[in-house]
Amino acid sequence: MSDNWLQYVPKEPTFRPSSDAAERARQLLTAYLPNAEEVNTRLLKKITLFHPGSNWSGVLCPACGADAESWWDEAMEQASETDFKNMQCVARCCCSNFALNDLNYLWPTAFGSFVLEAMNPNSKGLSQSQLADLQAVLGCELFEIPLHL
Repeated sequence: MSDNWLQYVPKEPTFRPSSDAAERARQLLTAYLPNAEEVNTRLLKKITLFHPGSNWSGVLCPACGADAESWWDEAMEQASETDFKNMQCVARCCCSNFALNDLNYLWPTAFGSFVLEAMNPNSKGLSQSQLADLQAVLGCELFEIPLHL
């Protein structure tokens, strides 16, 4: 059996909300996704990659649009050596500089140390208004990542 999650990760990888804000956001997401099996928050010690699981479809260079998978693994390894504190990389395709978080992931993907997530939410995602409400409660912009395992 497979499971699905909707994960909400701050666009700033190091952002960590207060425990009160995280709990208010968890309660709000529970209200927005009443059929979810679970709604949780997690604060992680290190920046982590949040990806779409089996929905992964690749990554492109934001500068020239070339397929970046041939050099993405190496860039990830280099960034992991600093616990993702330095996510700057140089695209082999066009020599442009940018952060790993700024690549064009074909399915939503993000780096972060906080996540708000709903397991088997029976929903394709939040409305723009609901997402704006969550962002206001947390005090940050969020990526919505549909994860399928």
